[in-house]
Amino acid sequence: MRVLVVSDTHRDRWALQKAILAQPKAEVVVHLGDGEQEALEAKRSFPEKQFYMVRGNCDWGSGLHAHMMVELAGKKLFLTHGYAENVKAGVDEVIRAAQERGADILLFGHTHEALTDYVDGLYIMNPGSLHGGEGTYGFVDITPAGVVTNIVRLR
Repeated sequence: MRVLVVSDTHRDRWALQKAILAQPKAEVVVHLGDGEQEALEAKRSFPEKQFYMVRGNCDWGSGLHAHMMVELAGKKLFLTHGYAENVKAGVDEVIRAAQERGADILLFGHTHEALTDYVDGLYIMNPGSLHGGEGTYGFVDITPAGVVTNIVRLR
């Protein structure tokens, strides 16, 4: 299963649509906040895809949850924007939050800096910011052979 992971689109509808179209194998789209409106539009435009969204610090008045646990292809994913876990000061708090929830995969945004890592059995990804011409996104492949995380520059 391929999961497209995006964050911090900040009203860049074009970039979000381009990322979704660039990953036709992705069955699931995860939006990690700061772009609720364009994420909801994309959900309507791509009804064949499953969408999961969390609230970012710039999603004012949002009814979305700040955190979410999702199980996909037998793996537990912890989704958060990251502002509540102070990710701009480091990743220790968000890693701890994911581990406390029994997550296999941690997905967060907020810093606008792409990151993939693996710490104590936890796959970690921040897809960076999709906003602008040089934005980034990520995808996670979950297969019987394991998990692979990738960061892609939007072109």
